[in-house]
Formats: sequence, structure tokens, C-alpha cells
Amino acid sequence: MLALKSFDFTEEIILENERVLLRPLRISDGSLLSHYVNEEPDLWQYSLVAIHNSEDLENYIQSAIDARENKTSYAFIVFDKLLNEYVGCTRFYDMQLAYQTTQLGYTWYSKKCWGTKLNENCKYLLLQFAFDQMGFERVEFRADNNNKRSIAAMQKIGCTVEGVLKNHLPMPNGKRRDSIVLSILKEEWDASLKQALAAQLKT
Repeated sequence: MLALKSFDFTEEIILENERVLLRPLRISDGSLLSHYVNEEPDLWQYSLVAIHNSEDLENYIQSAIDARENKTSYAFIVFDKLLNEYVGCTRFYDMQLAYQTTQLGYTWYSKKCWGTKLNENCKYLLLQFAFDQMGFERVEFRADNNNKRSIAAMQKIGCTVEGVLKNHLPMPNGKRRDSIVLSILKEEWDASLKQALAAQLKT
């Protein structure tokens, strides 16, 4: 098995098209996103981390930055060019360079972006980077099995459902969630999914 080419976690990676810009998440970005905590608190309904106030959000961002420093994760803030504002976050995590795999998640967007193809644009840029530039063989996605909207969004971009991890992870409310596992493989991306997702951006 060939390991991936070296990945520089200190590099300031910018992913951009006509609709969206993704840039590295910074601790100062809490001020750009904190208003969502009060305006749209249910954005984190299915989150494994409780976010109830600005301090919780800053801790959430700091943990993402710490993971980048530990070379296991790379988080982005999402800028919607249509709305001309920052609207959420996403990240690569559990990056296993030796095994050519990564997970893609911790994704949330303001409700004003739902159904506007923002997610499809973000995922296209992220998957293009993962497969075409980094050479990953597998990108995995996980979600709360009750989060039907998120699952439908992942299936829409071409993810395959692999199964459910029962009683998998603890939730902030003290319960445990079942986690659904989905994936996209490089061979699937190269064969048809890249073209299919690119077509979705134009419709």
C-alpha cells in the first residue's frame, strides 16, 4: 500500500468556486459565527458537542484547531458568496494518511443556505481536493441515524450507505446515538460521481 504524498497541516488551504469559499478555521472566527448560536440554536441538535453560547462555540473551534495541530483534522469556515457572509463550518477529520482515508463531517450551515446548493458546492470542492489533489482512496461520512435530512444530503451527492454502528457515541443529553456510516471511494468518484456532482451545481 502506498501512503499519500506528504500533507502540510500548516498550509493555508483555500478551496473556492463561483459560489463558495472555504478557508482554514481560525479561533477569531467565533465572532463571525456566534450570532447563529442565538438565532439558530437547533443547528446543533444532532451534534456530539453541546453548543449553547459563544464560549461553547469558541471551545468547539479551539478543539478543531488543536486537532489540526495534532495532524488529524483540517477544518474550514464556509463563506457563501451569494449571501456575502460566513455561514458555517466543515472539516476533514480522522485523517489517516498512511491508509489513504479520511472522514468528512462536522458540517453545519445556517438554515438560510439549506436547499440552495451551497452544500453541493462545498462537497464538490472538498471531494475534488481529497481525491484529485491528495489522492485519498476513501472518504467516509458519519451522522446520527435519526438525522434524516443530513443523510439525504449525503446520499444526494453520491454517498453509499454502508451500515449503522449501534449505540455508538455519547450525546450531550446523556443518551447514545446510532451512527450511520456512508462513503465515497476514489474509483466511484473517478467513474461517475465527479461528473454527476458537477452537473448538480449547474441545475
